[in-house]
Amino acid sequence: MSLSPSDLAPLLLTLRVAGVATLFSLLIGTGLGFLTARSRFPGRDVLDGILALPLVMPPTVLGYYLIVLWGRNGWFGGWLHEHFGISLMFTWEGAVLAATAVSFPLVYKSARAAFEGVDGNLEKAARTLGDREIAVFIRVSLPLASRGIFAGAMLAFARAMGDFGTTLMVAGNIPGRTQTAALAVFDAVQAGKDGLANALVLVMSAVCVAVLVTTGRLTERRRT
Repeated sequence: MSLSPSDLAPLLLTLRVAGVATLFSLLIGTGLGFLTARSRFPGRDVLDGILALPLVMPPTVLGYYLIVLWGRNGWFGGWLHEHFGISLMFTWEGAVLAATAVSFPLVYKSARAAFEGVDGNLEKAARTLGDREIAVFIRVSLPLASRGIFAGAMLAFARAMGDFGTTLMVAGNIPGRTQTAALAVFDAVQAGKDGLANALVLVMSAVCVAVLVTTGRLTERRRT
């Protein structure tokens, strides 16, 4: 079955949302992964558990928390709406917020494990040669951990593509605006459009398989 432009819209939106969400997850997850891997402070284990919580939390519960925080009357969302007139709910930016929340822990966990695997003696040697902490991070820690971080980012991209519950709670299911591929598959099945559902599922499955194969190869090279 060939897909019409309107059928392709959810796929294009999904790639857009997943790409932006992965970028945010990569930046935040790498920073926090390095912090928890290299720092010792009271409550570190609690913070680690909170950051990884979206991995096990029901999507609707996570979506509710996002509404409480970023909704028009939420803690942060209320401030955005009052001062800038910005509302993230039922927008594609809201879909990015939801996708970032569900995919972020995959980058964070991968980054933390990667940084913990970096030989500390190499970082000490760089400091001995006069490098400051930011230089040690950029020149030594980050390059050595890059494969693990990139593998986490690939998994995060696949997870962001497939999110359903959290996106539905935060962004809704508005065709042409916030309807991602996962939501479009649900609608197609409900409407009895099996051909459309099959086409969307095949495209998403192919992308996810490619991501997993690439991640597996990166992980294997890192072990080697």
